[in-house]
Amino acid sequence: MYNEETEDVYSKPVRAGKRTYFFDVKTTKGQKDYYLTITESKRRTNPDGSLSYDKHKIFLYKEDFKKFSEGLEEVINYIKDTYFGGEIPERVEKSEEGEDF
Repeated sequence: MYNEETEDVYSKPVRAGKRTYFFDVKTTKGQKDYYLTITESKRRTNPDGSLSYDKHKIFLYKEDFKKFSEGLEEVINYIKDTYFGGEIPERVEKSEEGEDF
C-alpha cells in the first residue's frame, strides 16, 4: 500500500524457522524511483533469556534486478542439481519444545 509520507510501498515477509526475510519495495527521495531491500532478521536468545534480533540488509536497485535474479536462480539450480537431485527438501519446523509441526 502506497503512502505519500513514507518511502515504504510494499512489503512481503517470509518466515523460515528462526529467520524472517523481508522483501520491501521503497521509493527514492522525491518518490521518482523504486528499489528493493532484502532484510534477514534472525531471532537470538540472550544469556538472560530475553530475545533479540540480528538484522542484515541488502539494497537492490532496479538496474541490478535482472543480473541479481539470474545469479540467484543459477546458484539455487546448482545446489538443487548437485546436492539434492533436482529438488530441495522442505524445511521441517520445530516447536519451542523441539517437536516437529
